[in-house]
Amino acid sequence: MNRAIKKYTVIGFRVERAGPLALLQDAGRFGVRRLGVTQGGPADLHGWAWANRLAGNPWGTAALEITFGGLTLVAERDLTLAVAGADLGATLDGKPLPRWERVSCREGQRLVFAAPANGLRAYLAVAGGFVAEPVLGSVACVVREGLGGFDGRGSKLCEGDRLRVGELSAGGASPNTAPDEARLDYRTTARLSLLPGAQVGDFTGQSLFQAFNATWHVDDRADRMGVRLTGPRLACRIGSLVSEGIGLGAVQVPPDGQPIALLNDRQTIGGYPRLGALTPLSASRLAQCLPGQEVHLVAVSGERALGEHRRFCASFTV
Repeated sequence: MNRAIKKYTVIGFRVERAGPLALLQDAGRFGVRRLGVTQGGPADLHGWAWANRLAGNPWGTAALEITFGGLTLVAERDLTLAVAGADLGATLDGKPLPRWERVSCREGQRLVFAAPANGLRAYLAVAGGFVAEPVLGSVACVVREGLGGFDGRGSKLCEGDRLRVGELSAGGASPNTAPDEARLDYRTTARLSLLPGAQVGDFTGQSLFQAFNATWHVDDRADRMGVRLTGPRLACRIGSLVSEGIGLGAVQVPPDGQPIALLNDRQTIGGYPRLGALTPLSASRLAQCLPGQEVHLVAVSGERALGEHRRFCASFTV
């Protein structure tokens, strides 16, 4: 264990019940895809960023991504925390825990995440941040690759794990609550911005019309690697390609014509033709969709997509 980590951290939570999938996630693992190592990081960048901001943490601080709920944590010291993203029926000692707000938690209190009520993934941030041993420069947990996460073991939280937090929170002002426009309702139909590119010109005209005018449904084959969309069959004049690099949000179309939007734990290369790529915030929105939910693809320009992302990132710069 890194001695600096041991010296400047304390135990914040003990895991009483692990739930199906709770992972430590910082901003992600970058500069390593040439080694075949994927990005990791929060599936919902928006929810993760707001949880950290409300807790008073700088960009990049590790938070806990909780998928589906089923997690129970017991505080082992007084903490300041924030929960953003999905409504998983969180309670603190049996009382509803507000989302999108800074909250005080006392030693011995029990924090419970039940089941999805609105969205799929909640983000728990604590003042000072969760601390773990970095692997390839990041604590982001990628289960498929066995990297990062609690104790660097590359797996979800387990019963009995004791989560370390930083002793001192970051300086600087931070809001106590998120504005109304940041509090997304994940039950509504998602409009996903897609930047056309790659092989978009090789799809038939009818397929391009259907791609941006049809209603797509989120398939139950969805995880942190990617989300399959079901709807009209898209046809491409080319069947497969020499494998090439795959970025966040890339929308591949395999031979069955059903698009797959690739997320944080995606493979690093792929050979299916691509319709384009979802913007980071649209990939985040898709990551909160439950199976069966409706989504629409909306074509956007590179200028608009870049401007949107720059404004989002600038709002979290302190």
